[in-house]
Amino acid sequence: MTSTVSSPRITALVTRVVEVIRETADAHTLVLQPPAEHADSFRYRPGQFLTLRIPSDRDHDAARCYSLCSSPEQDEMLKVTIKRTRDGYASNWICDNVEAGHEIEVLKPAGTFVPSNLDSDFLLFAGGSGVTPVMSILKSALISGTGSITLIYANRDEQNVIFKDELVALTKAYPGRLTVIHWLESVQGIPDLASMTALAKPYAQREAFICGPGPFMDCIETVLQNLGADQSRVHIERFVSLDADPFAPVEALIQDAEGETAQVEVELDGKTSNVAWPAGNKLLDVLLNAGLDAPFSCREGACSACTCIVLEGEVEMERNEVLEPQDLEEGLILACQAKALSPKVKITYEG
Repeated sequence: MTSTVSSPRITALVTRVVEVIRETADAHTLVLQPPAEHADSFRYRPGQFLTLRIPSDRDHDAARCYSLCSSPEQDEMLKVTIKRTRDGYASNWICDNVEAGHEIEVLKPAGTFVPSNLDSDFLLFAGGSGVTPVMSILKSALISGTGSITLIYANRDEQNVIFKDELVALTKAYPGRLTVIHWLESVQGIPDLASMTALAKPYAQREAFICGPGPFMDCIETVLQNLGADQSRVHIERFVSLDADPFAPVEALIQDAEGETAQVEVELDGKTSNVAWPAGNKLLDVLLNAGLDAPFSCREGACSACTCIVLEGEVEMERNEVLEPQDLEEGLILACQAKALSPKVKITYEG
């Protein structure tokens, strides 16, 4: 026999839009001002994203993940840039409706597309609006790091280059440290293995971050593999549209007669907690129902926001679309998809 209980609806954070910047004809940047009393909840690392709640006439609201293009090393306010996509409900709604003064519900910043050390030399690849998390990394590394940075940035044409003027200004402000290489399909054609290999070869041993359309990222990943890049230093950000509503209430199993209750020790936000983990539950649901502020976004195994590390014990995941084999070997799991296989599990979010 299995019984369930619903927790209260996920408590979203509310932030105010103070400015809308038109970057290109199809891309808008929202400048967001979090309330002062929740400033700590909006702390983020370069490369992370916000999950925005979008009103909808469907059974539940829509939700989309948008990368922060601002830098935590410099900007007082948060910025996300949204580019219209054909038949994209959320992107078109935002670009058509959101103005200064609007309030938007968001989940706290999340994601693992972040550098561990801003002093590294970086090779950054961006395609179209994939430049947004890359821009956050680039600015943060220039401001607080010491290394050299090369950005290879592909777009359809010059009119679609997001942050064009800002990149020019940064190149002038950091001569010798920042190199920006633009690739325009209208002039040079679609990026291919040969052309991208030629551009990447001088920098192939740097730590690499890649974000953009799927075919573009697949091409760059192959390029770096062929050039012998250390795959542990190659980071790829993949987003998918969310089917479920991450803002909806969480339902967790209370009792499952066919399984035993495990115990999980959790290191989160500098604190250690011990929580009962009934069989059949997913770890994220257990933690949220216990009142712990565990990070998450999609709750579908399609992003990396809820990633944590297993230190002891054994778990299994129902779904995984983002963690690579090397990640799994290092003990990384998606809390939203993990179920306990051993009576005691120890995990950390501090890695």
